[in-house]
Amino acid sequence: MRLKKPHSAPQHLVGLANYKMPFGKYKNWYLVNIPEAYYVWFKQKGFPEGTLGNLLQEMYEIKRNGLEDLIRPLIKK
Repeated sequence: MRLKKPHSAPQHLVGLANYKMPFGKYKNWYLVNIPEAYYVWFKQKGFPEGTLGNLLQEMYEIKRNGLEDLIRPLIKK
């Protein structure tokens, strides 16, 4: 029996770290640098649909658990 290869979690985290907000007050900010209060607001009002909404939800959980310092070093400068 062959095991399925898991999706590339490290690659996904690099993508998450380098994703910038496409609109609004924090346009062009890396998601990890946006204040947690913004994510709490989205949590209350509803995250957008699609990829952006999924990434915002993931970053909300990362920030809620104080794990931002694991994401920041993955930003490509």
